[in-house]
Amino acid sequence: MKNFSSITILMLLLNFAISASAQKPGEKYNNKDYKLKAAQVTYESRIDALIFEITVEGQAGKTTPTPVGSMKGAPVLGYVFPTTLKSQDIGFSATEGIVAMALTSHPDMDDTPLWDENADGQFENDGVIWHAHWVVLNKDERVPGGLSVKEFKSGDKGVTLPKTAPGMPMYFDSPGFNVITEGSAIRVLIPAFRMHHKKDFKFDAVSCYMQMSHGEDHHGTGKEPMLGVYNVYGVLSGNLSLPYAVKK
Repeated sequence: MKNFSSITILMLLLNFAISASAQKPGEKYNNKDYKLKAAQVTYESRIDALIFEITVEGQAGKTTPTPVGSMKGAPVLGYVFPTTLKSQDIGFSATEGIVAMALTSHPDMDDTPLWDENADGQFENDGVIWHAHWVVLNKDERVPGGLSVKEFKSGDKGVTLPKTAPGMPMYFDSPGFNVITEGSAIRVLIPAFRMHHKKDFKFDAVSCYMQMSHGEDHHGTGKEPMLGVYNVYGVLSGNLSLPYAVKK
């Protein structure tokens, strides 16, 4: 029942975001590279892994954000898979919200300190390279998209994050999964054991524009979330009902 309630709230928020005025933050990136055509999650028993894939009308991942030179207001573009997974399935402690796999690009920051995505020997210069994050999303009326990555108070000992999390006070992980862009498709390969071998869940696909904020006050009380959704370009199902099942 908790999942249904959270998904219903998310559906209403995203429907509102799509139907609102077109002049939103990040609207200049809203082109065919973010027009969703299809999505699938496939379990491949030969490699015991799940492949998440989104197909667009244009060239997936070709359009990346223009840097602004600051963490505050830093643009983030994303292809996102909201799911019915639980936070514990991907290494977080139990918390309510929508577990999502987000494929993102953001040139103003590098939030994957363990990984060198462009293989140049430096670990802090490749945020623009498409990479994967597990996140937990919650309702947030402070931003036009109505959603943000769920935050918690720094030092909260009741919160568990995966060892690969970059250390920000959010339900946000940088797992280092392989992201591939190929023509109209973008996909990520996730070993099944990194999802507690969950293979029977539902999902949807979303393309969106997000922004970072590193103001002094967060945790749901500041003017802006640390990472919020500011513009929803598309929802594959049309109503975020999470109707799609894993193929085996």
